[in-house]
Amino acid sequence: MIQALNLVFCGTPQFAVPTLEKLVEAGFHVRLVLTQPDRPKGRGLELIASPVKQAATRLGIPIYQPDKIKTNEELRARLEGIAPAAIIVAGYGRIIPKWMVDLPKYGNINSHASLLPKYRGAAPIQWAIANGETITGVTTMRIDEGLDTGDILVQREMPIKDDDTAVTLSLKLAAIGADLMIETLHGLHADVIAPRRQNNAEATLAPILTKEDGRIDFTRSAPEIYNRFRGFQPWPGAFTSFRGRGLNVTAMKLVSEPFVGVTAKQLLPRGNQLFAGCGVGSVIELIEVQPEGKKRISAKDFMHGYRLQPEEPLGA
Repeated sequence: MIQALNLVFCGTPQFAVPTLEKLVEAGFHVRLVLTQPDRPKGRGLELIASPVKQAATRLGIPIYQPDKIKTNEELRARLEGIAPAAIIVAGYGRIIPKWMVDLPKYGNINSHASLLPKYRGAAPIQWAIANGETITGVTTMRIDEGLDTGDILVQREMPIKDDDTAVTLSLKLAAIGADLMIETLHGLHADVIAPRRQNNAEATLAPILTKEDGRIDFTRSAPEIYNRFRGFQPWPGAFTSFRGRGLNVTAMKLVSEPFVGVTAKQLLPRGNQLFAGCGVGSVIELIEVQPEGKKRISAKDFMHGYRLQPEEPLGA
């Protein structure tokens, strides 16, 4: 019975928590959880445990938080002592070294939030939305020494809704990933899964996000801007500048009606609504903004408080 075999779990973010919980719920013997060290957060720089560490503590599973793993002899000795049948990896945030790849019978099985080989990398959910994809999913794969290049085990698709953000989609994919990992482990144990190589010619990348990815380029079309806004939640968000100061855009929506003679970067007040000119003659409605150093306010309050002049520019 596969549940009697030892597992090790490697994960850090909230995305990984449902998989850990599902493994325990299904009766698998998770002997150790690896997660990244506690990180300082907030104004007081208080050390905060990762979501996976918090879950492992609640579940009573031993935790190890090494700074490095490649040449970590203590970690190697612990894992060799456990002799796991599989090492489960979900958003761990560390490159798995070869000695660890080669250790378990069933390999290191990764839950990746895309339909590989599309969106290999650190931010598959964010870039799928930002690029306007309508379908995504989860892939379980056997980790090798490349970046998300290992053999595909099981995949499951799901649609991306028009109002999905990286936050909402992550929750849905995390739930799918948890079920898929259980299915994968049972399938490997029953020898009914035929691993298949990825087609590298079809690969796309989902690199780690930077602050600059959130800067709104108003020469892009409104749908492109809106997709990036949805994809880059909660960070880096969407921001521009106004009258030489930073301006975060915290809520926006697409506009169906046409505007005549629109110029990119141009603010367009219309009654109590505020629009911004975008590329190819498109516009987007700004619903809520946050001026630098201030609280979030509605577009209506922003217009009245800042006494907008006709066709003032953004990004300046």
